[in-house]
Amino acid sequence: MAGRRRWLLAGALIAAGTTLLGPSVPAGGLFARPLPADAAREVVPHRVMTWNLCNPCGARDVDRAREIALYAPQVVALQEACVSDVERIRDYLRRYYGLDYHAAYGPVLRHRGRCGGTPWTPGGYGQAILSAAPMTDRAVVEYPDGGSEDRGYLAVTTTVDGRSVRVFTTHLAQRRQESVRARQADVLAAAIARYDRAVVLGDFNAVPAAPELAPVWSLAADADSRCRPSSLDGCPTTTDWRARFDYVFLRGVTALGQRVQPTSHSDHDVLYADLDLNR
Repeated sequence: MAGRRRWLLAGALIAAGTTLLGPSVPAGGLFARPLPADAAREVVPHRVMTWNLCNPCGARDVDRAREIALYAPQVVALQEACVSDVERIRDYLRRYYGLDYHAAYGPVLRHRGRCGGTPWTPGGYGQAILSAAPMTDRAVVEYPDGGSEDRGYLAVTTTVDGRSVRVFTTHLAQRRQESVRARQADVLAAAIARYDRAVVLGDFNAVPAAPELAPVWSLAADADSRCRPSSLDGCPTTTDWRARFDYVFLRGVTALGQRVQPTSHSDHDVLYADLDLNR
């Protein structure tokens, strides 16, 4: 009886602790820290964001979710993303921050070492898009040559600033593979050119003046007017090695502003832009 009473007391204490802590404690004992007072409290309908999650970097999905919740964009483009991680991030955003996103996945690689799973069904790895509005016409394209690792792009049609727009997210070949990136940029540019209005987000692994980005620059402008191939004065860097590799390219869309936000949860900073699609 004494043992049973001890178990009942322990259960009561756990229940009381759960009640007191509330929804800030996700499954597995991971704490979802509250947002600062100046953080967005609901989705910002004209905001888009791109972020390379850095895999494998060992970051916790609950921290990644908080990083997204700080800025609450309408659309979030993710690279180096495991489907399982994005599913957890999406769940944390809904449960702990009240942000409800649809998800589109664009894996180009099945990799158990990175994304878990079983030998016969390894986890999907590549790009993903979270959108507060439904998405249609999903396209997943793997580049004919990925370089040292399979690479591709994911595209969807969704709503930003109350208007329909084609959204792309991509991850081009690694830094010292310029010729591979050039061929990839040609494939991506051909897809972008089919749309009068497009937002192109991602990690291009190249600085603005890199020749391989010329096909994209010919169709779209960076959301930050300081970032151009011919003029980089004041163009902020987006990586731990202080290079500008991440972009918000716009075609037929006007930018109201763009910001780079440092983060300790990836080797890439968070990059987001506020857009005006009604001009």
